[in-house]
Amino acid sequence: MTDLPNCPKCNSEYTYEDGNMLVCPECSHEWSLEQNTAFAEADKIVKDANGNVLNDGDTVTVIKDLKVKGSSSVLKIGTKVRNIRLVDGDHDIDCKIDGFGAMKLKSEFVKKA
Repeated sequence: MTDLPNCPKCNSEYTYEDGNMLVCPECSHEWSLEQNTAFAEADKIVKDANGNVLNDGDTVTVIKDLKVKGSSSVLKIGTKVRNIRLVDGDHDIDCKIDGFGAMKLKSEFVKKA
């Protein structure tokens, strides 16, 4: 069995080939293999809410009050997060926050400090 890439739109693993195109049966997205390499390169760049490129080890600031899943506490606006780590997925920042512990954040809710 061939090792086809996941869908760049919905990240489904059930993609299949149709001629020279790749198709996702879950969201009906179609793309060519050449486009897939462009998506893979674009996915490596993570930007904050202002469009600044983020890197591992950066310090960011939260720009919106965020509810903490599984807790009644809230991560307040202006909270500084030091030494971030970029990961793949919807929540693309992995970090430790004082008073909260290990957490994953979306880059759209932070700005580079």
